[in-house]
Amino acid sequence: MDLLTQALDSQDLDAESLAKLYDYDLYALGEAAHTIRTHYHQDQVFFNTNRHLNPSNICADSCKFCAFSASRKNPNPYQMEHTEILEQIESAYKAGVKEVHVVSAHNPNYTYSWYLELFRLIKTSMPDLHLKAMTAAEVHFLSTKFNRAYQEVLEDMLEAGVDSMPGGGAEIFAEGVRKRICGGKVSSTRWLEIHQYWHSLGKMSNATMLFGHIESKQDRLDHMLRLKATQNPNALEKKGGFNAFIPLLYQRDNNFLKVPRSPSAVEILKTIAIARIVLQTSPILRLIGRLWG
Repeated sequence: MDLLTQALDSQDLDAESLAKLYDYDLYALGEAAHTIRTHYHQDQVFFNTNRHLNPSNICADSCKFCAFSASRKNPNPYQMEHTEILEQIESAYKAGVKEVHVVSAHNPNYTYSWYLELFRLIKTSMPDLHLKAMTAAEVHFLSTKFNRAYQEVLEDMLEAGVDSMPGGGAEIFAEGVRKRICGGKVSSTRWLEIHQYWHSLGKMSNATMLFGHIESKQDRLDHMLRLKATQNPNALEKKGGFNAFIPLLYQRDNNFLKVPRSPSAVEILKTIAIARIVLQTSPILRLIGRLWG
């Protein structure tokens, strides 16, 4: 039985073995991935109307792949306050937005209560607006800065009205690579623990993977397998779990990582197809098909 057949049969394969799927022809991988997608979703596609908002680019961390935070590559720091943020969200809400996605840098100037007050203000004025906020990296930052257990931070977020968590901060879980590209950020183990606890509270979150930088293909498969192992079996009933897996292509410009070239279009498409194949038995697949169909 060849590797692709074993993967499609959901056999227990490790990251090193699954990375060899990249050796397969794109059309073979694409056909297998499309069959899985249509099994779950037929010809349907899904989307929501979303307003993405970043309150600040002033960050206590210095990730080498980042082109957003204020630094020598971006010498224009800013930080928004509640009034300005609410004005922007209310304007988007009146235009028909159903979800607001609030993520930011690890701003050392904001207080712990600043975030919770913001979430309460949003939900008080727009109670039916879905509030997706705070990556696991931000949760970890607040936990360490204000000496609070990450469980307490998550419980406070829930009480303040946060509906779901975005998947940012995952980057790549391989510890050696993570140390080189974002050594000061939340560890891969803690990222997964934070999402697991959020799921235990009955809430949903997303998961990302930053690829196309200095990671190996095996690192990508290791990342997918860790997410698959972490997934809550109740996710399909929306009772806590990963709602989406989003492979994000690393952008080479305006940062300090200095990667000479990006993956080819074929490699990018193979990565998406392989994710569908590897995660096919996991409820995460529900949104792989939606996001990349």
